[in-house]
Amino acid sequence: MIEYKDFAKIDMRVGIIVKAEQFPEARAPSYKLEIDFGEGIGKKRSSAHITNYSIESLVGRKVVAVVNFRPKQVANFMSEVLVLGVETERGISLLSVDKAAGAAAPGMKIS
Repeated sequence: MIEYKDFAKIDMRVGIIVKAEQFPEARAPSYKLEIDFGEGIGKKRSSAHITNYSIESLVGRKVVAVVNFRPKQVANFMSEVLVLGVETERGISLLSVDKAAGAAAPGMKIS
């Protein structure tokens, strides 16, 4: 069990994928992503095991990501944020924001 103060250290934000491309150098099938988190954070890169999505369906998609982990070297690429999803038998199902609740802008904090 953790305390709320521990959970509060995790900075999760809304971002928009602006670029996605194949990442053949990664050990597991992955994409290289560029995600825009708006003013204050800007654009960050991520390596993500989400190849059950097409590249075309990812560009322009809003995602939720942890933005305050230390960057991680993945093959020849530095992954700066962790895109969040649920592991299913068909692959990763990305976490997203509820459209009915209003427009969640890039950089908005998840609480």
